[in-house]
Parts: sequence; structure tokens; C-alpha cells
Amino acid sequence: MQKRLHRSVFLTFVRMSTHKESKDHFISASAFGDILYNNFLFDIPKILDLCVLFGKGNSPLLKKMIGNIFIQQPSYYNDLDETMPTILQVFSNILQHSGLHGDGANATPQKLEERGRLTPSDMPLLELKDIVLYLCDTCTTLWAFLDIFPLACQTFQKHDFCYRLASFYETAIPELESAMKKRRLEDSKLLGDLWQRLSHSRKKLLEIFHILLNQICLLPILESSCENIQGFIEEFLQIFSSLLQEKRFLRDYDALFPVAEDVSLLQQASSVLDETRTAYILQAVESAWEGVDRRKASDAKDPPGAELLNGVMAIAEPVSTPSSRPENSEEQECMGAAAALSPTVCGVELDSLISQVKDLLPDLGEGFILACLEHYGYDPEQVINNILEERLAPTLSQLDRSLDRQVKPDPTPLLTSRHNIFQNDEFDVFSRDSVDLSRVHKGRRKEENTRMLLNDRREVAEQRQRYERYSVVVEEVPVQPGEGLSCCGDDYEDEYDDTYDGNQVGANDADSDDELISRRPFTIPQVLRTKVPREGQEEEEEEEEAEDEAPKPDHFVQDPAVLREKAEARRMSFLARKGYRHDSSTAVAGSPRGHGQSRETAQERRKKESNKSTRANHNRRTMADRKRSKGMIPS
Repeated sequence: MQKRLHRSVFLTFVRMSTHKESKDHFISASAFGDILYNNFLFDIPKILDLCVLFGKGNSPLLKKMIGNIFIQQPSYYNDLDETMPTILQVFSNILQHSGLHGDGANATPQKLEERGRLTPSDMPLLELKDIVLYLCDTCTTLWAFLDIFPLACQTFQKHDFCYRLASFYETAIPELESAMKKRRLEDSKLLGDLWQRLSHSRKKLLEIFHILLNQICLLPILESSCENIQGFIEEFLQIFSSLLQEKRFLRDYDALFPVAEDVSLLQQASSVLDETRTAYILQAVESAWEGVDRRKASDAKDPPGAELLNGVMAIAEPVSTPSSRPENSEEQECMGAAAALSPTVCGVELDSLISQVKDLLPDLGEGFILACLEHYGYDPEQVINNILEERLAPTLSQLDRSLDRQVKPDPTPLLTSRHNIFQNDEFDVFSRDSVDLSRVHKGRRKEENTRMLLNDRREVAEQRQRYERYSVVVEEVPVQPGEGLSCCGDDYEDEYDDTYDGNQVGANDADSDDELISRRPFTIPQVLRTKVPREGQEEEEEEEEAEDEAPKPDHFVQDPAVLREKAEARRMSFLARKGYRHDSSTAVAGSPRGHGQSRETAQERRKKESNKSTRANHNRRTMADRKRSKGMIPS
């Protein structure tokens, strides 16, 4: 009965959205649009309900139906635009009732007379349930509407919906998840149901963002008919640039829809893409994953049992039989996908956590502390708090508090895991029971010395037979009696070179046979000869000896005249290297009058007369005439 009623209601709305029943029975498009709009047959809230109620299984027909409504009456786009502030107000109301600060535009200050707002961790469980159900209903409805009618994405983005959605996700989702994790000891069945609804809401929020991004930016880029794609690329970069501070949202979105793939699509579509901005966005996404195992996060999925029945959330009751679930099933049920992300602590870090608890509670055993840490996700503060308040889980309360820590044996002992080059050889006592001790000798053998060791050629003799097989040239060929001619004279060697066999070498030379046969006289190499002094050397040595025998003068105080001559000679050589000419002033002056002048004096005087204008001020008149001719000096 319920299914038939459900089907009849849906067909009624389909008929109401159809203006042409047949060729003879129809309503004009303009009149049909006015009838729908003026008589309120359809409005935005009713369309949203139709999408969430009948979207499951009737998606193609519903897409055609709602698309026809918006095509025949474009005024519904204006109604949707006016509805957007109300939809955004829903997110603000959720944040306000959760005691969280909303985004700046819609955040209202708290009045002084109002009581302090409760956070999700402090509020009663029933209030938390109302908030989660409200959030789940809102996210499912918006996702169903955008999935059925993607053309509404442009209207959503006019109100900066992508940024508002990411900001709400970053603020609300982590707080609600944390509140559920802290309520492990309360109604586990209700918490499991709420966790599944929260996980469903989180996934739908990410899918809503993906639908908006796909319709606004990616699909227009992929369409070949679109000529100008630069505006859509800029919109994509602008959206992600505004979300760089939302670390949790970027991480969860990248896990479902990798941002790198979208950026790769933009790089293929445009050759003028701003590589600096894209690299900055990708780097921000990578930084959002810091401290989180990306592989485990991608493998974590929503708890089983959550499914959509006719668009409405219908969650199966979690299995609670103790025989088929581990002891900490309550925590895993509450933590959901986050339970898969808890890291495994071991080694020094685990010892530090145990000592942190033992410093405050020294009467507890390390084994009991380790069990508590494993139960509470290695959170020492929560362990200490629950022990002091006597709020331990039943499984922990039954344990002995002085329980010692059991040391786990190494599964691979050293002797069985050793690997080296001597493993399994004839002297390996770990792999065999008997060893040939006759081959073992400690120290140096007394009967052997270095000479005996070097003269021992037994190994050479053993290898001789092996290398004889590779021999090609032999020194002697053993010949049996009677085989000499057949082996040597009769065999024809086709590789023998007989070009010069008929030539008699040296027969026609004028040299004698003795000269050809005689050998060179033996000479001692120059290196091995004894040094025989030559005659010239002997004379030089005698002169040196004679000079050495002559008395040497005492040069402690040298002659001043000799020193002046040497100094003058050094000065003249230095001036000659520098290009200075010898001062010939004495030659120009000449001898006194009446004694006549020499030829050198006359020559120097002529040189001075011809070259005196090159220095000093002897060419003043010439330069004055030159300046006057140039007009520099008035006449």
C-alpha cells in the first residue's frame, strides 16, 4: 500500500509538470509556465523535497521533470536565488546551536544575559542527536537537488557557496567527531547511529563541493564548443586559493577527488596556465596531509549499514553481539573511519607514554597501563582522567592493576636469522653437528716456513693438466719411430709463405762472408762503465785546483772605488733598459774657448738645436701662433 501510494504521488507530480499530453491535448509553454508559477504548483522547497524523496531510482525522469519546470518558467531561478540566504542560514544555525563561531558575516554576538553556549562535547546527547540529524537532512537534500538539477550550481556560486561550505565543514565536522569520541561510555547503539549519519553528511558535503566545481569550472573546459576557457580556469584557481587555510577540508576532499588530477586537466587544456599558482595550490594540499597517512586515509570507508532508501537515510542497526566483535567494539563503532587513522605506537614512544602515566600513578603496573593506552587510543591524559574518576571500561576494570608488562620474544632469533658469506660452510657449527677437526689448525704450523711455502708447487702441477687442454702452441711434438716423414716432410702446409724461398740472401752482395757472419764487438753499456776523465776535463780541473791554491784576498772591507764603479754600471744598465739616453751635457759644453771643439761636441750641439723645441718652453711662439689661428686668442 505504501509503495503504491508513493508511486501515485510521484506520477501526479510528473503529470503536473507536463504541458503536452498529446498532439491534440496540450498547453502552450508560456501559459503552462504562468499556471505553475501563479498557482504555486511548484516552489523551491517542494522541488527540494521531490529530489530527496524520489531521486533514488527515478533520477532520469526526475531530471527531465525539474528541467522542464525551470525551462518553462525561468522565474524559478529568481526564487532559487532568493532562497540561497535561507540555505546559508541553516549552516549558521547549526554552528550557533553547536556553540561554535560561524563565519564573520552571519556570526551574531552573544548577549550578556544569555547563558554560555554549550559545545558539542558538553551538550546532552539528545541535543547532539538533533544537530546531527538536522545536518544529515540538510546535506542529503542539497546533494540530491544538485545531482538532479546541476544547472542550479551557477546560482549557488553567486553567493560564494563553495567557500561557505568549506568553512562550515572545517568548523563543524571535526568538533562533532571529537564530541562523539569523548562519549564512548554512553549509549553505544545511539552513538553508532549518529556516527554513521555524520560520516554520511561529511561525504555528501564533499560531493556537493565536487558537483559545484565540476559544473562551474571543469565541464565548460572539457566542452569543445567553448572557445574562451581562461575565465573558467581563473575561477577554478580562485576557488582553491580561497580554501588554502581549510586544511581538514582539503585533506578529505583530496582523498575522494584528487586535486592533482583536476590541475593536470587544466594543464592539458591551456598552454598559458599560471604554473606558480597551480604549484602553490598543490603544495598547500600536500601540506594538509602532513602528519596523516594518506594510504590509510584513502582506505578508510564509512561504516557498513548506511544506505539511502528512496532518498531518506535508513541506517541499519549495528551488530552488537559480543562473540563476533572485539572487546573495544564500542570505541571502533563510535570512532568510525577515524579509528583506522589511529597510528600504532611502539618502541621508545610507547615507553615514554607508559612512563608518563606511571610518574603520576606509580602503583600501577606497566602491563595495566599498556592495556589502558591501547584501549583509549594511546591518549595518556584520557587514561589518567578515567583512572582517577573510576570511569574505566568494564574490560579494564577487571584487570589486575599491578599487572606487569610482558616482553614479547623476538620471532626471529639471532642464530636463525644470521646471514653471511660463511653460512652453511664446512666449519659452520650452527648449521651442522660434526666438523672435520683435522682441517682445523690453531696458529702456525711448525714444520712449515716461508721458503717451503714458496717452493711448494703442488697446486701448479695440479693445474698443469687443465691448462694443457687450452694449449695451441707446443714446444715439442712427440714423433713415433717411422712417423717422421709423414709428419714433417710430406704434409702440405697451405699457410706457409714461400714468396722469398727462391732468393739467395746475400749472394750478390760485395761484402764478404766473414763480415756477414762476424758479430759486433762487445761494448760495455755506458751506464755500467767506470767514469774515465777526458783531457779537457783534466785541464779544467787543474786550473781550478791552481786557483784554489792561490791565496784569496780578504774582501771583508771592499774597495770604495770598485763599489762605485759597480753601482754606476748597474745604474746605466737600468737606464738603458728603461729607454733613457746618456746625458751628453758635457759633450755639448765642449772645451774652453781657444782650444777648439771636437767632432762629438759639434754633433751634440746640432742635435740640441734641432730638438730643443720638444721640451721646456722653447716652442711657445709656435703654440701661440696656433691658438691665434684657431681664434682662441684675440689679435
